[in-house]
Amino acid sequence: MTPEQQILDLIQKINYYNDRYYQDSVSEISDFEFDQLLNQLKALESQYPEFRQSDSPTQRVGGTVTKSFNTVYHRYPMLSLDNTYNEQELRNFDDRVRKGLNGEAYEYICELKFDGISLSFTYENGVLVRGVTRGDGTRGDEITNNIKTIRTLPLRVKAAGLPELFEVRGEGFMPISSFQKLNEEMETLGENLYANPRNAASGSFKLQDSAETARRALDCYIYSFITDNEVFKSHEESLLELKSRGFNVSPGWRKVQTIDEVIAYIHAWEEKRMTLPLATDGIVIKVNSFEQQRELGFTAKSPRWAISFKYKAENKPAVLRSVNFQVGRIGTITPVANLCAESERMLPYNQVRGVHLSGTYVKRATLHNANELIRLGIRIGDTVFVEKSGEIIPKITGVDITQRENFLTVPIDFPVNCPECGSPLQRNEGEVAFFCPNDSHCPPQLKGRIEHFIHRKAMNIESLGEGKVETLFDINLVRTPADLYDLKYESLLGLEKNILNEETGKIKKISFREKTVENILNGIALSKTVPFKNVLFALGIRFVGATVAEKLAVYFKSIDALRTASYDQLVAVPEIGGRIAQSIVSYFSVPENQLLVERLQRAGLQMESDEKPVVLESNVLEGKTFVISGVFENFDRDDLKDKIEANGGRILSGVSGKLNYLLAGANMGPAKLEKARKLGVTILAEEEFLAMIRNK
Repeated sequence: MTPEQQILDLIQKINYYNDRYYQDSVSEISDFEFDQLLNQLKALESQYPEFRQSDSPTQRVGGTVTKSFNTVYHRYPMLSLDNTYNEQELRNFDDRVRKGLNGEAYEYICELKFDGISLSFTYENGVLVRGVTRGDGTRGDEITNNIKTIRTLPLRVKAAGLPELFEVRGEGFMPISSFQKLNEEMETLGENLYANPRNAASGSFKLQDSAETARRALDCYIYSFITDNEVFKSHEESLLELKSRGFNVSPGWRKVQTIDEVIAYIHAWEEKRMTLPLATDGIVIKVNSFEQQRELGFTAKSPRWAISFKYKAENKPAVLRSVNFQVGRIGTITPVANLCAESERMLPYNQVRGVHLSGTYVKRATLHNANELIRLGIRIGDTVFVEKSGEIIPKITGVDITQRENFLTVPIDFPVNCPECGSPLQRNEGEVAFFCPNDSHCPPQLKGRIEHFIHRKAMNIESLGEGKVETLFDINLVRTPADLYDLKYESLLGLEKNILNEETGKIKKISFREKTVENILNGIALSKTVPFKNVLFALGIRFVGATVAEKLAVYFKSIDALRTASYDQLVAVPEIGGRIAQSIVSYFSVPENQLLVERLQRAGLQMESDEKPVVLESNVLEGKTFVISGVFENFDRDDLKDKIEANGGRILSGVSGKLNYLLAGANMGPAKLEKARKLGVTILAEEEFLAMIRNK
């Protein structure tokens, strides 16, 4: 068999197993066997790139870096729908449809409205050739490399009976499980969390690196088929055909005859939708017949044959039974509310289920910090109002103080000592959070530092996870990151631990079998090769995030130079202010931290930077500061940063009054642009920047 035939054969096999898994929920081969086939295909494509196919399953894993997204005009406009929260307005819509069709009989299709982003996919001769965002409805951004990572989206379909060119549309979304995992990672890294799955999906589909998009496990439900010449007579017919061709069509749709049946469908899904693995925010109602859709036509902004009913955010009363004060990785103290339903007020807390909200029972909600407690004026025993932000994250929105007449309530005293280790809490000037300064002995901080240390953006020890770290920590086998490098095969093999998830009440069993132990030790050994900037970030020094760690690594070159640096030497580094400098000095003054660094050095971690020093091209940008935002035609962000520094300029991390220039590329964040305008910061296009350095 020739290499080309081998590639085509592997593609056919892998696509078959993918279809069986995603369309029929059947696993004909093990994950290991599937991965082996995929690895064979990758190797062949690498060796014979001339035979790589555009619909190859290897496209699913991403790896393409896109500097800018092309703007594409939609062949057919992507119009928005009229919205309503009101059943009477639905009946008014039905009256308009009846009049528009002159009393002719009609049917509706009811579909769940998923909370994601609208996407358009173009197929030529059955092969996916383009994926585009909705944008402004007339034109959007081409994100083909990113949408190919959606595993349920066919890269090729059987073209028989379909037009040479057709388009399908759907809702791209991030499953709730992926959203929660992503936010946990963001929290571990000290980065801002996504507010809801929709925002997370929107940001993830527009990432420049498609491999990172693939890692976030995005998905899509298809809901529309469009072509120049009519292929189907009804929306129902098109959905059935799309499903048969391998597209991921939501199974929740239903054909109904009357508006009363529409309303019954809406009521039926109001609670049931909360059991779905993704966020929903309403129901879409469409006239079924395509001929009748054409007859009803469009307004300037939306079709007359469809409407969206949106559910109101559910807000329910609950009782605040108590408040726990949790200690985070860097010692931040977060108050967490323990809740129950009003009917459970007198039950022991271990017997309560919580308030039923958006499909789940909620027993806990974050109260953020001491300032939030003061703002709410909340007391133990209060009746509070709870809703889910984006129907995912529980939050307390207010207090019913009238109920205090009926029940005893107790003021909440924010602790003055750490609830875990007893150390006096501190709060830095200008900050809202109290924190425990005992980062060398406080158990949650020690465990959190290990979890941070192994993170993929730090030491990238993927074979370890939170459950395994907790197991090793609880049996005193690992108390600091340095202990990881002393682990032996015989000390790990056979370890087991049952870990209780307090939120769900479920027990997860952690077992260290032969393959698990081998993977852990191999991952630890491989971590010795990660660059110094990652090691520095992995140490978990307060206020030293990934960007600051990189700047320090480039400036000081080695851990020895950094740990002996004075406060004045640190603040001399561009963008290292007094708060960061003091945190670094304090960190290296602690004997336990000094010992940790020494042990990591002896273990063989990279403690020196191999970054090449900046080669100055000119001083034309000397004294000028820049923030980079968006994507660019001639540079990726790192190259652009190097070009600015090579010409004497400095990069700042955020827009402030100290900033001279905001270098604005395509798809930049509107918040930065608005802030720059308010502060009078000069906004540069890429061409203007190039002109600046050409005139040196």
